[in-house]
Amino acid sequence: MKIKEIIVVEGKDDTAKIKQAVDADTIETNGSAVNTTIIDQIKHANDIRGIIIFTDPDYPGQRIRHIVSNAVPGCKHAFLSKDEAKAKHDKGIGIEHATKETIKKALSNVYELTEEYKSELTREDLLNYGLLGGEKARARREKLGRELRIGYTNGKQLLKRLNMFKITKETFTETVNKIVQEEKDE
Repeated sequence: MKIKEIIVVEGKDDTAKIKQAVDADTIETNGSAVNTTIIDQIKHANDIRGIIIFTDPDYPGQRIRHIVSNAVPGCKHAFLSKDEAKAKHDKGIGIEHATKETIKKALSNVYELTEEYKSELTREDLLNYGLLGGEKARARREKLGRELRIGYTNGKQLLKRLNMFKITKETFTETVNKIVQEEKDE
């Protein structure tokens, strides 16, 4: 699988793992202290080939994603869930621990964020499906983020994330109904 865009990752271990899974070029941020030189390199890469931000599903990874996407408009995003990025024998979480198949799947389901899209989804939809408040809300949001490949978000940010990724009401409803049905089957 050849990736046209340049993938922005945190470090060399991520680059090595991605190159095992797909044919791609990367830019490493070298952790969450993203400097102006790296930002300029990412901007140039975005102008020439486009970029995909693919960071770890933890706080530093989210921080890097936020810094880069604010500095470089028009980025695409790929996500892994914490379960997909969990190390087998230690407590580490990162792209370098994911399987090749999981990396391929994440990179084949990228999103471009936009502020212009106005979704038909409302806060009421989130409440009606038990995604805000309640004992199952967090677990449902985790499953929703994993199923839609948009990453985990807290209750306050969920509607914004769904809108930014242009998730339709139909896709949202089908996915949440699947999650609710799986809960009933357990």
